Amino acid sequence: MERALKMRSLFLKIFFWFWATAIATGVALVLTFILEPRSVPSRWHATLMEPARNSGMLAVETAERDGIGATSAYLERIENETHMRACLFDSAGNSIAGTGCSSFQDMTSRVNASRTSDVSIKYGLARVAILLHGQSGREYIFASELPAGPRAALGMNRGAIFLQWGVAFFVSGLICSLLARYLTAPILGLREMSQRLAAGDLTARSGSGLVQRRDEIGDMVRDFNAMASRIEELVARQRQLISDVSHELRSPLARLNVALDLGRARKGNDPAFEQMEEDIRILDDLIGRLLTIAKLDMSAPQVPMVDLDLGDVLSQVVRNAEFESKEPQGVIRLTAAGKFIVRGNAELLHSAIENVIRNAIRYTESGTSIEVSMEGESSSSGVRLVVRDYGPGVPESELKNIFQPFYRLADARDRQSGGTGLGLAIADRVVRIHGGTIRAENAEPRGLRVEIVLPRSAGADGRTA
Repeated sequence: MERALKMRSLFLKIFFWFWATAIATGVALVLTFILEPRSVPSRWHATLMEPARNSGMLAVETAERDGIGATSAYLERIENETHMRACLFDSAGNSIAGTGCSSFQDMTSRVNASRTSDVSIKYGLARVAILLHGQSGREYIFASELPAGPRAALGMNRGAIFLQWGVAFFVSGLICSLLARYLTAPILGLREMSQRLAAGDLTARSGSGLVQRRDEIGDMVRDFNAMASRIEELVARQRQLISDVSHELRSPLARLNVALDLGRARKGNDPAFEQMEEDIRILDDLIGRLLTIAKLDMSAPQVPMVDLDLGDVLSQVVRNAEFESKEPQGVIRLTAAGKFIVRGNAELLHSAIENVIRNAIRYTESGTSIEVSMEGESSSSGVRLVVRDYGPGVPESELKNIFQPFYRLADARDRQSGGTGLGLAIADRVVRIHGGTIRAENAEPRGLRVEIVLPRSAGADGRTA
């Protein structure tokens, strides 16, 4: 029942707008039809004047033979039968017989002055005033209304036709545009809020004006705001849980390290201790990454940023990665054209770039190099950083998922390579905090290509030679 009432609300609005459009268009057409002065083409004069001349001659003959009373009765009979008025005037334009003859005064004046007939259209009727001569030699003016017919009613005036249709299209178009705006504006606003919510802005809500609407759209907006609030609450709880659990795990790990040292002191070196130490290191690294993600998700707006040279950050990351690499010849080929100044946090950018490069080193095939390049974007004031490996790549359907926390394409492979599924997730959050974008695509003939685009600093040229 409630749903039916809500549907009736929007139905009544559309129903009202439909009839408002029809009525407004009809009124506009009638007004242009009535108020616009019209003239009848000369080729229609003969058609319209012939019946007027016949009726007028009968009225003149009746007046001269039977008197004014009979003429008035004759004209009254015409009016009763055809609902068209007719009047007989003397040569000076004075009314002799007929009713409502004052409306013909302008026409009789023109006929009296020009000594020719006059034809016009008013209120959709053809009006004819014609000069006649009686058998007595006296002059009369006979004026009458006649059915104009559709073509004559329009006066065959193309300008009038265009005006009437133009008014109809304008009025109906204006009202329909207002209706479309009334219905689509809140939907477009809701779409924008949905896009912001999908992009990670959990504070996105529709305005109070839409919330106050009492129809289906208002219900949809209120439901959206409720959904967004619930999502924000759930995500905040999840982030807080990750942060709390990560902090709580740090203490047991510290105690495990102490216990490990005590065990070595008592038992000496043992392969089991080496494995325990490696597992503790992996757990400590995992907890550190979880804390990093929680920090980025909860306090991104408070990250301090300064102008810095992205090339220096990239060079440092590459040197560290080459030093730690097991390949004696080095596995990274760096190409950077010039210096690029960006507004950012050096520590976070170092972490993001390092995670991308370490991910490439982890999965590239033995004997191949990691290609790292940085250049300015010609189409915008941005810096493009590209990291390309020669590994197995990623299925096309999974490319967007690799930036999600704990996403694993293959558990066995990630476990063997030591991956935790958090490196690219951290890089994604850092890049978004800096107003940039990150995406991945498969390279030809094999491998993965990760592209990071960051905006240059607004307070500097952004690039120097």
